[in-house]
Amino acid sequence: MQKTISATIITRNESANIRECLESLQWVSEILVVDQFSEDGTAEVARSLGARVFQETWHGFSRQKNIAIEKAQGPWILSLDADERLTPALQREIEAILEADGPEDGYHVARRNYFCGRWIRYGGWYPDYSLRLFRKSAGRFAERNVHERVVVQGKTRYLKHPMEHFTYASVGDYLSRMERYSGLAASEVLSAGKQPGWSSMLFRPLFTFLKMYGLKRGFLDGREGFFLAVSYAYYTFLKYYRATEPGS
Repeated sequence: MQKTISATIITRNESANIRECLESLQWVSEILVVDQFSEDGTAEVARSLGARVFQETWHGFSRQKNIAIEKAQGPWILSLDADERLTPALQREIEAILEADGPEDGYHVARRNYFCGRWIRYGGWYPDYSLRLFRKSAGRFAERNVHERVVVQGKTRYLKHPMEHFTYASVGDYLSRMERYSGLAASEVLSAGKQPGWSSMLFRPLFTFLKMYGLKRGFLDGREGFFLAVSYAYYTFLKYYRATEPGS
């Protein structure tokens, strides 16, 4: 598999996550980490596990991930976040694709998302497909501020086995990131030329709650499902409220 597949990861103070992520990638031909000058030893841990590490100032999620892709040497890219892990079953499925060199140009991978250590099965959190495996020549991240995604020029399909995603280790971690992401999402709303009003701040959060908790059966995840539905509704409110702030 020499120079067949490059795993790319962007990091910023991810010492709590990066080791287990990279340990699940020891079978790939190249691991490439683009690090935002971490201060907690993230880069050193990555190098100790065989990763090529590049230091970059912050350019936004999409651009940062595209920089990693540009530096990669393999014709196939596997793009992960530091809090994600590959399972042995998913590894075998990907290896079969590499051996056959396709046939598709991109592959969507399901994510088994964990919140505060618990796998969240409902509310839209599973299977939560994301396109993560693709030919370098065919895929790039679309330039946007938040919720970045890969756009592939070619055919894609869905893989059978999920990866594991250990997102939000605590409620405090979740709320602090919500504050950051809501600001980025508000800028996305404005850049799209939208002018949100009272109806967006009132009805969109309500619909978010009903969709997650009712339509997508978040109630089956117990108190975590209720918390996530409420907090996502609040995030939606924040996004549109912040888009109306003077100077936004």
